[in-house]
Amino acid sequence: MKIKENINYDFVIIGGGFAGMSCAYILAKEGHKVALIEKNIQLGGSLQIFSRDKKILDTGLHYIGGYDEGQNLNKLFNYFGLKDTLQTKRMDEDGYDYISFSDGRKYAHAMGYEKFISSLCKDFPDEEHAINQFCKKIQEYCQKFPLYELNNNITDDYINEDLRNENAWEYISSLTSNKTLQNVLAGNNMLYAGVKEKTPLFVHALIFNNYICGSYKIITGGAQLIKQFSKNMRKEGVDIYTHKQVTGATFSADNKISQLLFDNGDKITGKNYISAIHPNETISLFGANHFSKSWVKRVTHLEQTLSAFLLQITFKPKSFPYFNYNLYHFFNDDVWETINYTEDNWPLGFFVFTPVPLDSSEYAESISVMCYMKHEDVAQWKDSFNTTTHPSDRCESYQAFKRQKEEKVLEKLETLFPDLRKAMLHVYSSTPLTFKDYTASTNGSIYGILKNSHSPLSSMLHPKTKIPNLWLTGQNIVFHGILGTAISALLTCFEFTNRETLLKKINQP
Repeated sequence: MKIKENINYDFVIIGGGFAGMSCAYILAKEGHKVALIEKNIQLGGSLQIFSRDKKILDTGLHYIGGYDEGQNLNKLFNYFGLKDTLQTKRMDEDGYDYISFSDGRKYAHAMGYEKFISSLCKDFPDEEHAINQFCKKIQEYCQKFPLYELNNNITDDYINEDLRNENAWEYISSLTSNKTLQNVLAGNNMLYAGVKEKTPLFVHALIFNNYICGSYKIITGGAQLIKQFSKNMRKEGVDIYTHKQVTGATFSADNKISQLLFDNGDKITGKNYISAIHPNETISLFGANHFSKSWVKRVTHLEQTLSAFLLQITFKPKSFPYFNYNLYHFFNDDVWETINYTEDNWPLGFFVFTPVPLDSSEYAESISVMCYMKHEDVAQWKDSFNTTTHPSDRCESYQAFKRQKEEKVLEKLETLFPDLRKAMLHVYSSTPLTFKDYTASTNGSIYGILKNSHSPLSSMLHPKTKIPNLWLTGQNIVFHGILGTAISALLTCFEFTNRETLLKKINQP
């Protein structure tokens, strides 16, 4: 879509991930003239999809939580006009997630706290007190985070002070000396790339609670979500500009942004601007001199979460069973140490997911396998760039690296699925470079800035910036994922809307 001329938008939003889309929808619905800018051909950020062998493969959207009637994401999707149009499939109640180990042990995360407790107590009959205390603590944390519950009892300090410093690993370890139970309670920590010494308990609590309260797969994944949300945004009057690369901005004498500049010479004008891209990328785009030196120093030195290697396999027809749950499998005896792999033992664990078959059959069309991967592993090719909009063949050494890593993952995946290779049609893979190129995250970080329980305030960012008409949103403001970025969008939009009124609209049935 060509940039419309002679329009002074109320808001210009940079970055078409879920946070950017959420901000655009909210502000347009509140009566503002909004433009949404995305550098890639399609919106979605980490929700982007691609098609291979006539099958849709997701890059980041695997399942959603909090989607039962009356729960937080269900309310948000209802407000966004998505609930009645999205096709979803509820995951297995007796085990939406399984935590498994190479010696054959396998433990279910059952849906709903009552079922979760009952299931784990059967596996750990002597640990009933620890399991109950864990669930009680998780729910207490969520109740102390008002924005998570979408209620109005919040202050400018949206995360209560007593929640910031408690460490997830330390708390879980204090509950029980049973190492296996410790691993099972923290077994889905790949959802936030947890670091033993640093990850706060509130991160684990908010994410864990979200999935235990109604986990679903979206049929056709990110493709359906992006399509429906884009349609709804346009209905509200949002002008969506894709395949538009912002290269800089012009500023007024009072340090306000006057216009955004594009690589093709186009310009766009707005009264206010919201950056839904990584803060480091935001600094690079607008220039460090327009922000305070102390803020730039703090932000650019923040530690990022790890990146990933994503293996996706398409299957021959009716050759591999579909399973309606996720599998977190570990080859070591400490789920927190999975990030500390070596070249020889990689990967130490992976997340395994089968998308819902489009024909609703009992056979999977594809499978996704996510493993941790450090940016250093691909550092020798860091200056290369390859996206749909700017295609470029990376060198043969990089392709050889990918093939080697694909084979390592396949060999370990075969320990779970011995007949895997017989069912395979084709194999595709992505590395930290892929995530970096498509999402502009620092070093391809999959979850953005790492939250640190020992220095909590330094790793939390406020939407306001020193540029008077620039605000931030996205996974680096509150937390990541569909729910996290939607809540981050709310926090940003509260700067321009009546908080109580907006939350009332979201909470109405």
